[in-house]
Amino acid sequence: MTRPYHDLHQHIAILRERDLLIEVDIPIDKDSEMHPLVRWQFQGGMKESERKAFLFTNIHDGRGRKYETPVLVGGLAANREIYSVGMCCPIDDVQQKWEQAISNPIPPKFIDNALCHEIVETGESLTKEGGGLDALPIPVSTPGFDSAPTLSAGNVITKDPDTSVQNMGTYRCALKAPDRLVVRMATRVGGAGGFQHYQKYQELGIKEMPVAIVLGCPPIVAFMGPQKLPLGVDEFTVAGGLANAPIHVTKAKTVDLTIPAEAEIIIEGFIDTTKVEPEGPFGESHGHIALEEYNMPMRITAITRRKKAVVPSYISQVAPSESSMIKRVAYEPLFLKHLRDECNIKGVKKVSLHEPLTGLLRVTVVTCEENMPHTEIWRSLYNAAFFKGDCSKICIAVNEDIDVDNADALLWAISYRSNPVKDIKTVDFRGQGHGPKREHRGEEDSSLLIDATMKSQMPPLALPAKQHMQRAMEIWQELGLPKLNVKSPWHGYSLGAWHEIWDAAGQRAAAGEYLENGRISAKLAVEGLKPETKVDPDGSKASGDETT
Repeated sequence: MTRPYHDLHQHIAILRERDLLIEVDIPIDKDSEMHPLVRWQFQGGMKESERKAFLFTNIHDGRGRKYETPVLVGGLAANREIYSVGMCCPIDDVQQKWEQAISNPIPPKFIDNALCHEIVETGESLTKEGGGLDALPIPVSTPGFDSAPTLSAGNVITKDPDTSVQNMGTYRCALKAPDRLVVRMATRVGGAGGFQHYQKYQELGIKEMPVAIVLGCPPIVAFMGPQKLPLGVDEFTVAGGLANAPIHVTKAKTVDLTIPAEAEIIIEGFIDTTKVEPEGPFGESHGHIALEEYNMPMRITAITRRKKAVVPSYISQVAPSESSMIKRVAYEPLFLKHLRDECNIKGVKKVSLHEPLTGLLRVTVVTCEENMPHTEIWRSLYNAAFFKGDCSKICIAVNEDIDVDNADALLWAISYRSNPVKDIKTVDFRGQGHGPKREHRGEEDSSLLIDATMKSQMPPLALPAKQHMQRAMEIWQELGLPKLNVKSPWHGYSLGAWHEIWDAAGQRAAAGEYLENGRISAKLAVEGLKPETKVDPDGSKASGDETT
């Protein structure tokens, strides 16, 4: 069937063609080895561009039981290039594509004989060990802390009982029995879409809420789960906007819900709205272990799948991770659009959400053009701080020369370009947001705003000029020295307080002509000035009002 978007099988084939896939055919324990193995490419100092997707084809569990179904980890967003494959566009076009999709949604198209229904399991087999959920090679995400294998890459579909509009979110689902799991839908302030549906079912006195959990959507549909769309928006329509064509959907077998037709696996069932069951501990995306909580039990009524299904699993927990990459590529354009278009702050060049350990939620960096008015810098900081309730506890404004992904560069800017008395402010009355301190405990938080932009011209950074560092890099490589992990800034450059006279003198010194510089400076000697008085290069004379 022709369509303008890829299913997961086609996505994997493209990753293989582009050398973005590592296929692991040695025996791997899904309960203790799989996620730790992939985790090393996030914790081992590798560049983002070097990270790849992992496809496991020889899987067993902690008891030695083998599985035929492969597992894909890091397959949607181990790095930006993999994400762009799923989006069917270059990474530089992602922001525009999201904006266009949200503004121009396209309703899905219903089809028969869907791939996700090639195999249908219902009835008694769902209750037996080795059947139902127990037949799926679901990994343990944080071995040593998690209490169960957990679906981390599922798109959980529910429906509003009043409007019949569906919601699709990515929520964790812990396996409890072959025919039972427990779903954790966010209860944070405002609530996730699925949780709001749950509350409506309770208010109506309906004891069970129909649910379909999708494993292995076409990537362009899977990206809908972590994306924060307005409540009441059907994610299938925005996915259609991304594809610029209708997404193929079909009806589930045992629940009245619409599901993606090209999905790998569909888990159907009902959430009990009258009781909750202990779930967790589980390593959460905020980077800490979420302790045991009561969450929503779901009984399974059917599991359908493709004949050669693949189980996807996200690397989440401590950032950087696959889930933080998915969110970062989607969230940063939303922040930029908010500041530049909706708040009309034209001097904002980009917005970056700090990823390592803070997981995008705590540190937001706003890059401002040079000489941006002071008032506009502060407007950008205040508006960034309150754009999303669970982000931007710390907001920092910097100039374009600062590498926002280099924490050392950020500290450098704060150290030399901000005056704490004038350039740092705190703002009260914000919630805790998603993290180890949960907002439902009633604890309040605050925001820290820092203007770390240059307020006046500064001398150049004291590193060799770019051309000399580049030549030295060539020599380094010729000598076969260890591979370098280059971070900006890696060469000196002007920060405004620099003159062509000094530039020429530097070029002469680098060419071995320092004696000529000495002859020039000898002619400029003066009497009666205190040592360390600055020189005015335009007048070639001393400046300053201190004399001996």
